[in-house]
Amino acid sequence: SKYTDLLKSKMSEASFNKLAALENQKVMDFVGQFADHCNPATIYVCDDSKEDEQYIREQAVAKGEEFVLARDNQTIHWDGPSDQARDKVNTRYLVYKENLERMKSLNSVEYNEGLEEIMSIAKNNMAGKDVVVKFFCEGPAFSKFTMPCVQFTDSWYVAHSETILYRPAYEHFKAMKDEEKDEFFRFIHSAGELDERGCCVNIDKRRIYMDTQNNIVYSMNAQYAGNTVGLKKHSMRLAINKGGQEGWLCEHMFVMACVNEEKGRKTYFTGAYPSACGKTSTAMIPGEQIVGDDIAYFRNMDGEFRAVNVEQGIFGIIKDVNEKDDPVIFENLNKNQEVIYSNVLRAEDNLPYWLGSGLDTPKKGDNFSGKDWYEGKKDAKGNEIKCAHGNARYTMRLDYLDNFDKAGYEDTNGVLVEGVLYGGRDSDTTVPVEESASWEEGILLKACTLESETTSATLGAEGVRTPSPMANMDFLSYPLGEYTLNNINFVKDLKEVPKVFSTNYFLRTKDGDFCTSKLAKKVWVHWAEGRVQGEYDAIATPTGKIPVYEDLKDLFKKYLDEDYTREEYTYQFTFRCSKWIEKLERSKVYFKKMDEFCPEIVFAKWDNFIKKISDAKAKYGDEILPGKF
Repeated sequence: SKYTDLLKSKMSEASFNKLAALENQKVMDFVGQFADHCNPATIYVCDDSKEDEQYIREQAVAKGEEFVLARDNQTIHWDGPSDQARDKVNTRYLVYKENLERMKSLNSVEYNEGLEEIMSIAKNNMAGKDVVVKFFCEGPAFSKFTMPCVQFTDSWYVAHSETILYRPAYEHFKAMKDEEKDEFFRFIHSAGELDERGCCVNIDKRRIYMDTQNNIVYSMNAQYAGNTVGLKKHSMRLAINKGGQEGWLCEHMFVMACVNEEKGRKTYFTGAYPSACGKTSTAMIPGEQIVGDDIAYFRNMDGEFRAVNVEQGIFGIIKDVNEKDDPVIFENLNKNQEVIYSNVLRAEDNLPYWLGSGLDTPKKGDNFSGKDWYEGKKDAKGNEIKCAHGNARYTMRLDYLDNFDKAGYEDTNGVLVEGVLYGGRDSDTTVPVEESASWEEGILLKACTLESETTSATLGAEGVRTPSPMANMDFLSYPLGEYTLNNINFVKDLKEVPKVFSTNYFLRTKDGDFCTSKLAKKVWVHWAEGRVQGEYDAIATPTGKIPVYEDLKDLFKKYLDEDYTREEYTYQFTFRCSKWIEKLERSKVYFKKMDEFCPEIVFAKWDNFIKKISDAKAKYGDEILPGKF
């Protein structure tokens, strides 16, 4: 490589030998190019060894990016006050000029213009710093699902986070055949200049630029993991685009097993839920098993719908994680095992505290705002600073969980998916659970119409619906209409097509209370499992099929020991015609706004459903009771 002398000057002999042993020119040139351009002092190359993983942990602490807590396997990290969430404004796609029109509804910049800007920011941005090169893979290594990735970063916190969250892949890279050696994702990240707390200084030059055409992401002057952990949402965007071209799918979904102990079986579901709509709590239902909580790859494997979790850990929102609502996570956060907390409070007892923890929270300590936080402290705008940020996080391995499905997680062929769940948040339209009549209708009526409803005045007007098709809009890397058709067409050559269900845990009574407890989701999922296995009858509605009362009555008694009344059932499973027509009209407006080239067939099918619902309204009334359609 033309970079050999440069790399040898910045690496130990052991590190250079690890890189050379891959015999991969593209990897060598990637590392060499940014060693030259970003100008780090040293470069450490990791293999898959436990020794290298431990070295990364130690360096994250030694360099002041993380601090050891009272439970000495746990650490805490702070991002600066202005680096607490994904930067949607400065996250852009680098797009070739001929594709700009097609991509104009997404946040894009002309390729050469954007590349020149990001490379000028990256120039010498690592000067004087020690960087790490680490190899990972999305999905199981040595599998048809595997997506190899290489990360080049000057943040040891980022490297540590990825070591928890993703499978190691140095040996996978080493075993790649010559024809495979160009196929991997590349991530270049620099936190840039840091302050005394290890937080980014040049936030005004924060940029996250995605090149889906060449499968590389540039992240500069950022530390919050959503902007920097390359294999998370950055990789997801690359994979969505790559899957769209190659006929597989990358989805913002959990993978879980619904366990029927009485029948001795497991049925695998995937599920997409917008933020605050029940995604994690569904994946973590007590008594069921989890394969993954956030991102899944889908492939047609010999005519079967198979899925893998691309991650090996959880990067979760910690707000409101407490003993009552999230007992499995809460228990593990209080064990002395490897966890990174970010942007929570560190009190004088050197323990972490967060919003909604249920713990007796101290009145002062260190948090994201500085070392001198105290209850009642205000920011420059006069707003009170809470003990922890609302988007504070925890990073933890999945295999800590007692309900972790190790066999499903490790299966290189993925798990067989038999049901897909789509769940939004609305108080007055969709029923708690409904099966779609077909896969196509499931995508168009359940997935594409997903919405999340604002819940309090602090979020603006209460009850406003925010569209969130497939719960994936923030990460979509090609036009929405094409993506929708790719989802519909994915099942064309499958021997068995999964059933599609919608759920809504947030339907309210006429008095404004939630219709059921949080635990009721176990009933809805087990009804869906029974439908997949052909064990329950169902009642038709204009948009699908709903449960028979007697089956739900038995399920509520069996799983929750609750008496579920016919009155509750009738109210919850009434079909609300006008509300559904309004929902579909909102979806049409949103799709036209987000993709002016969206195929007309999508709107034509929605118009057909609007007519069907309008006809039903004329015949049966605006609110159709269960069994009356």
